[in-house]
Amino acid sequence: MTAENTYKLELTTSPHTHSRMSTQKVMWIVVAALVPSVITGVIYFGLYQLLIIAISIAFCSGTEALIKVIRKQKIKIKDGSAVITGLLLALILPPNFSLVSTAFGAIIAISLGKEVFGGLGYNIFNPALVGRAFLQAAFPVPMTTWTIPNYAVDATTTATPLSAFKFDNALTEISNMFFGNIGGSIGETSAIAILVGGIFLVVIGISNWRIPLSMILGIIIFGGIFYIIDPISYPNPLFHLCAGGFLFGAFFMATDWVTSPLTGKGMWIFGFSISFILVIIRLFGGLPEGVMYAILFMNAFVPLINRYTRPKIFGVEK
Repeated sequence: MTAENTYKLELTTSPHTHSRMSTQKVMWIVVAALVPSVITGVIYFGLYQLLIIAISIAFCSGTEALIKVIRKQKIKIKDGSAVITGLLLALILPPNFSLVSTAFGAIIAISLGKEVFGGLGYNIFNPALVGRAFLQAAFPVPMTTWTIPNYAVDATTTATPLSAFKFDNALTEISNMFFGNIGGSIGETSAIAILVGGIFLVVIGISNWRIPLSMILGIIIFGGIFYIIDPISYPNPLFHLCAGGFLFGAFFMATDWVTSPLTGKGMWIFGFSISFILVIIRLFGGLPEGVMYAILFMNAFVPLINRYTRPKIFGVEK
């Protein structure tokens, strides 16, 4: 056998399935899918939102790079994971939010939400939601202070639809929630912008359809039950669907590969559970919104869900 015909045996760790989709490519595709939400946020709340996005991305990337240097590990900013964390965090913040506070949230998102667990692929909780949870606890007033959209009909739209219903029993027009002409977080107000990006990710196979579908069905079922019981005291399921950060959470937060279940059955359990917790918080909790808490709460149960929903090994008996 000649030297040209010799083959070397290469030993590698799992997984062994190859894909054209690298981590870096996936991350940047998700960034592209968020562009419609960025555009609507700028249209309704102004160019200042681009500064919030830039600061969030810069401090997420810088924090990750600094931690890698301290640990003497390879810096992998180009993989886009820190960029997507910064972009997601910025889009779930109130319009015109403090740049200094944004920087604090970004530092916490990467350091406590991601790197403390070992970096990409090891984190238990969604890093962007960890950053927002910190900001919610540290700066509760600014985090619940909303800006009037540029094309608002009247000043009442400065309140989010959920706040208006929770405290004033006032329903917001579905059309305003669909297009985004309402008070709310930078990237969460426009249902159509979220759906354009979210459905795109599902169609090309980056996001698993089971999680957003189970969450949508869950919000319709659980929200619908209370609406049937008392349609005056409780909002209709379509309101639950379009209001707040539900759609954004369903398509961009809950579908995170690292912090969501691996099995099909587990994804259904995960999605329905998030919606159930969300409905309980919205209707009976002290806060008008609960998407962040519902997703973070279920993130903690993902290892358990994976364990008890894993498929049976062929040939193995109990």
